[in-house]
Amino acid sequence: MHSKQTEANRQMSRRGVTVWFTGLSGAGKTTLSCGVAQQLRAWGLPVEVLDGDVVRQHLTKGLGFSKVDREENIRRIGFVAEMLTRHGVIVLVSAISPYRAARQEVRQYIGSFIEVFVDAPLEVCERRDVKGLYRKARAGLIQHLTGIDDPYEPPEQPEVVCKTAEQSISECIDLVIQSLKSRGYV
Repeated sequence: MHSKQTEANRQMSRRGVTVWFTGLSGAGKTTLSCGVAQQLRAWGLPVEVLDGDVVRQHLTKGLGFSKVDREENIRRIGFVAEMLTRHGVIVLVSAISPYRAARQEVRQYIGSFIEVFVDAPLEVCERRDVKGLYRKARAGLIQHLTGIDDPYEPPEQPEVVCKTAEQSISECIDLVIQSLKSRGYV
């Protein structure tokens, strides 16, 4: 019983944080967030990954890709992230989240927040095109693709910048981990 109480007290004293990976489709947000999660879990830390694509399949299924719907999507992800953060979890959000104002809104709401700009040029993201979205957008088969016919507003002062066209995945993961360490979250 005593060891359970000690573990519960340790969990309660742990500071949670939301690490918000933002960037174009194909920039490497999911890859980086999963890599960071793997490292943190190896250290026994409580981690939850909220991937934009997965969240859209479940929590925000009825939303489209208009500006209003995208902002609502970010608010809903932010709501879940804040609850987890408040309970000492390290939350890794990977979502395009194209609008600065929406990201700023969730930053203020959550409080403990690290913004990671996963910076890859559009040409690189188009070459990667894992989901085929850019090809479809260029062919006119889909509309409102961020970076093609909808804007992406890069962060003005992110805590971390990962240039995935120039840096390796492990270098980028290290940058995020170092940011967490320097702020006392790990």
